[in-house]
Amino acid sequence: MHTIKFALIAALACCSVPASAQWQWIDGQGHKVFSDRAPPPDIPAKNILRRPGGSGKVAGVATAAAEAAPAPAPARPAADKGVDKGLEEQKRKQEAQEVAKAQADKMQREKQRLDNCNRAKQARATLTSGRMLSSVNANGERGFMDEATRDAEVKRADAVIASDCGPAPEPAQ
Repeated sequence: MHTIKFALIAALACCSVPASAQWQWIDGQGHKVFSDRAPPPDIPAKNILRRPGGSGKVAGVATAAAEAAPAPAPARPAADKGVDKGLEEQKRKQEAQEVAKAQADKMQREKQRLDNCNRAKQARATLTSGRMLSSVNANGERGFMDEATRDAEVKRADAVIASDCGPAPEPAQ
């Protein structure tokens, strides 16, 4: 029974050895460092005492430098290209939606300008017709428009015609 326990403990101890620190080097202050990661690139190869694999000392400067250097990034697999195409397609669709929205907004503004132009022309024609125009005031009383009020309303209609009946202004950039 004790033999089985001893064998089990020995087996577990052997399995834990590879999990121990695999790199050993001397840092800039002269301290021994044990780690499961490669030493930083500023550690000279002569200061690396042990590397992974349990083969003892590092064979040469070129080997240590190659192992300490980060591995180059692998080439993208073909699946990533599909994701990029999907993202590009999604971006293209979003840009197309933004262009369509901007165009719809422009059409809406143009329609509003045309409507304002037509109303101002009708109002000006009514104001300059020479007929007496009546209106209802805030108290609900009916009154007639005097010449000063008529002239002010004609000027206001002329301003709307000047701004909305000409060519569309260029958007500010």
